[in-house]
Amino acid sequence: MDGDIGWFSRHAASLDSSANDADAVLGQLASIGLFEIGVPRVLGGSGGTTGDALEAIANVAEHSLTAAFVFWGHRTFIEYLLQTPNEILRESWLPLLLQGRFAGATGLSNAMKFLSGIEALQVSASPRGADWRLNGRLPWVTNLRKAGFIVAAAAARDNKAAPAIVAITNDMSGVTRSEDLNLIALRGGNTAAITIDNAIIGSEQILHENAREFCPLVRPAFLGLQIGLSIGLGRIALRKAREHSHGAHSILLPRVDALSAELEGIAGNIHEGLAGNRFIDEPSALFRIRIRLAEIVQTALGLELDAVGGRAYLHDQSGGFERRWREGAFIPVITPSLTQLQGELARHTACHRQ
Repeated sequence: MDGDIGWFSRHAASLDSSANDADAVLGQLASIGLFEIGVPRVLGGSGGTTGDALEAIANVAEHSLTAAFVFWGHRTFIEYLLQTPNEILRESWLPLLLQGRFAGATGLSNAMKFLSGIEALQVSASPRGADWRLNGRLPWVTNLRKAGFIVAAAAARDNKAAPAIVAITNDMSGVTRSEDLNLIALRGGNTAAITIDNAIIGSEQILHENAREFCPLVRPAFLGLQIGLSIGLGRIALRKAREHSHGAHSILLPRVDALSAELEGIAGNIHEGLAGNRFIDEPSALFRIRIRLAEIVQTALGLELDAVGGRAYLHDQSGGFERRWREGAFIPVITPSLTQLQGELARHTACHRQ
């Protein structure tokens, strides 16, 4: 494979602070075959498991959380294509996405929250003969390359049918991408909003006829792959903390080692759960893992700060700490946010007590 994973380290600062290198990320990820991981060979992938794809995302996150976030969004849409019963849609789009020639984006954060009763669906669909007319807005989606994207969304149908999962492309009439959101970090991720105004889709653009069936099946991959962001950022922060824990700072080593052991133990549990399909029937277990990993990331970054000391505030000596600190602030708010997950777990506990 051509390409260089070190590219993400060399461009990490730019990807975090600007959109200058945004359109190069997808091609760099594709050039080293990362999108093929966990995709069956018969479908053009390199084989392996969802856990292997998670580790690939974690590896990229050690270099740049922006690039890993793009990777997650793109790879998650690929997962939707692997799970869809719409073979025509899969055959049309999967090769393009595996090669990084087109950007795939997951707009199903809203759907995942809808299933948990957190919010209403933001896209509606009304019948128009054999087609559907879509209206609504997706306020925050990553990997919306201006050169072309395809995004998944859940649409509430007004004929009392179950909500559907649809695929929307940038060139559809009525689909408008906003300017990039004015983020404080991860600015090279092509993150924007989508407005949908009387866009027409046919059956060939429906990923699944029933969101309530599809979303629980893809939720383990949606969240599991997303967890790769936390694992990668936690690993690099702990490694940096260990590197700087010498002399007076060596007192930090037992805490660094204990947290590293916990992190790797959780990673092992995720791999086992994904391989055994446990999280389909036990989503709350994955919610708790996501919450704990976010806590670990914050603690790991704190340990890195303790170990580096005042040099963390010097641009030429921080070793990227200030960027990782900003990246770490994003982990708790990725949809579903920690607050949303905690609320869902509280409701789950209350229901079982009744």
